[in-house]
Amino acid sequence: MMSWRRWWWWWCCFAVLSAAAVDSVCGGEVTYDGRSLIINGQRNILFSGSIHYPRSTPEMWPSLISKAKDGGIDVIETYVFWNQHEPEPGQYDFSGRRDIVRFIKLVQAQGLYVCLRIGPFIESEWNYGGFPFWLHDIPGIIYREDNEPFKFYMQNFTTKIVEVMKSEKLYASQGGPIILQQIENEYKTVEKAFGDKGRKYVLWAANMSVGLQTGVPWVMCKQDDAPDPIINACNGRRCGETFAGPNSPNKPAIWTENWTSSYPVFGEDARPRPVEDIAFHVALFIAKKNGSFINYYMYHGGTNFGRTASAYVQTAYYDEAPLDEYGLIRQPAWGHLKELHAAVKICSETLLQGSQSNLSLGTKLQEAYVFKGKSGKCVAFLVNNDSRTDVTVVFQNTSYELPRRSISILPDCKIEAFNTAKISTQTNTRSIRTVTKFDSTDQWEEYKESIPNFDDASSRANMLLEQMNTTKDVSDYLWYTFRYKNDPSNGQSVLSVNSRAHALHAFVNGVHTGSQHGSSSNSSFSLHSTVSFRDGMNNVSLLSVMVGLPDSGAYLEHRFAGLREVQIQSNGSLKGFTNNPWGYQVGLLGEKLQIYTDAGSQKVQWSKFGSSTTELLTWYKTAFDAPDGNAPVALNLASMRKGEVWVNGHGIGRYWVSFLSPSGKPSQIWYHIPRTFLKPTGNLLVLLEEETGYPVGISIGKVYIAKICGHVSESHLPPVISRMRSKKHGNRHGRRPKVQLRCPPNRSISRILFASYGTPSGDCEGYAVGSCHSSNTRSIVEKCLSRENDVFSSSLK
Repeated sequence: MMSWRRWWWWWCCFAVLSAAAVDSVCGGEVTYDGRSLIINGQRNILFSGSIHYPRSTPEMWPSLISKAKDGGIDVIETYVFWNQHEPEPGQYDFSGRRDIVRFIKLVQAQGLYVCLRIGPFIESEWNYGGFPFWLHDIPGIIYREDNEPFKFYMQNFTTKIVEVMKSEKLYASQGGPIILQQIENEYKTVEKAFGDKGRKYVLWAANMSVGLQTGVPWVMCKQDDAPDPIINACNGRRCGETFAGPNSPNKPAIWTENWTSSYPVFGEDARPRPVEDIAFHVALFIAKKNGSFINYYMYHGGTNFGRTASAYVQTAYYDEAPLDEYGLIRQPAWGHLKELHAAVKICSETLLQGSQSNLSLGTKLQEAYVFKGKSGKCVAFLVNNDSRTDVTVVFQNTSYELPRRSISILPDCKIEAFNTAKISTQTNTRSIRTVTKFDSTDQWEEYKESIPNFDDASSRANMLLEQMNTTKDVSDYLWYTFRYKNDPSNGQSVLSVNSRAHALHAFVNGVHTGSQHGSSSNSSFSLHSTVSFRDGMNNVSLLSVMVGLPDSGAYLEHRFAGLREVQIQSNGSLKGFTNNPWGYQVGLLGEKLQIYTDAGSQKVQWSKFGSSTTELLTWYKTAFDAPDGNAPVALNLASMRKGEVWVNGHGIGRYWVSFLSPSGKPSQIWYHIPRTFLKPTGNLLVLLEEETGYPVGISIGKVYIAKICGHVSESHLPPVISRMRSKKHGNRHGRRPKVQLRCPPNRSISRILFASYGTPSGDCEGYAVGSCHSSNTRSIVEKCLSRENDVFSSSLK
């Protein structure tokens, strides 16, 4: 029986200074064949990471790109966000977070390539799928089919983006970093709904994009019949299993979206994807499908600032990615994928040039993919597809242990360099330390939003209007108001409202009578509220709320949102108001006056906290100084319920703390405030609270990596990175498992919390000593610590 020996360590860190060097990349001719993209005549296996420029700040971009590069990423992928760049027809904006040229040049300066996914339909859990809402008002338009008005505006925007890229010489054919670009997005999922016009549109989009003559290839994802020369690409979690493959022997296998997690929505628990599963499917795609381009969606998710998120989507986006929402490295995902990338790069020449064969290793669940080059070089991927059982397989007269659902990579068909299920890299724990509290009522002022009635309406109609077409996406809010004359004999009544929006607040004569909301899985909901109407005329005001616009599906321009039916039941009789005279007001007064800005906040009379008669629809404001240091900053809104938040006029995003997940917890309570949004002192914090939140419970914290821990046993593999470095410098590489712990940039190891040997158990949060533990284990480990480099390294001997 094999003896197991393990080392586990935990550390704390504090801040120091560091620096890094960068280099730039030059493009060249980009072509492709059935094996890979070919850049300047060289075949490449490329690992790509999605980082969307509007979901972070320009000041964050260099660090994000650098960390991606350090993680073995070759390409940065980004969508192009039409509604950010063309808010009005013909009016373009490339400033601030929209400065895509600056973003791409920063990628180039770091020595990486770019995959530009123009779309311009992008979905991406982005408001309206990236479309500017003014498209909705173009006469006769039907999105994403063989429709002349839509094709006109789509071609205009696509051409504009290509012209901007060309003018800055950003295509590889001009010496720039862009080596790949995408037209349309997952169109096959809706094509059937458009019939023959759908297929005609695909052909038109392909011809239009190729006709722009960028000098680099185009792809269509989830479009198995993408017309030549467009490359069809795969999206999903398991493209090594689900991808039908290139639709031509002359096209490479490309994976444009390998989902690193599930995108988060309000009312649901986070569903992180184990990095072992991500690595397994990457290795399988390379081995089984001859995959040569893999993009992680997302590598850094970032933040859906303001109102940019689509329906029900949270403000934090793919926080579980290798780089979290704040740009911090999330371990072990980042490190384990880095090891995978290094293992593949070691043998990429044979993978790209060699011939592939497949053989059984016993059962249907165990097999080997072998690549042999003309020079005799050999690479093997040993696959255990059994999700329940660890197995031992024999390959070329040598035994290999394969954990359940794992793949081992043998760069020379002999020595195992990497296994997708054996994590040797460190794990870390993110913490947020509270530095500012707003726990005094004297710190807060409030402004009560007025409840409009029918006479206040800015527009009227004798029917219920569709909400998105009425608001034009300038606000989440639309007031529906009407008058109701109550008979004195009616007694109590029931107000019933059916809605296809996302939330609803009902008021009768200015008094709140009930609220209700839907969910991402239910397109409609109903409110039934018992009401005591006063005798005579009553004002009914219904605030319909959208939490983002839809981002996907066919005929998006025909989608309905808002109130569908309104009824009042009294004394057994039911009266409908659907075709009644209605008054409308788009948005809230505080939005119109922009009271979340310094200038706008002076336009209303703020009151002392707690002075309003009702807490619904209340604006709150306070001021604070920026926390010291450079650590990311977050706002704790656990005491609030639903609304929006701004800092110095910058939209931080929507919050919905009261919408609990199945586990009984809010989906998100911490909200990222980028450092660049802050001034040293006197920062303005404003919240719009729809429900009954308590701002006195709000706090601000600094985000940091508090603990790092490592675990190694005899079954683990030595780091691939150290093997590559040893080979580069001509040193002999020891084949021993090794634990290496390193603090994040700008931090150093301050103390050792735990160290044990033998059979320790636990994780970063809790742990127990092993059978061979000694009381002086921690002091021995401390001697191995290099405080100059903030690194601990030790081999298992």
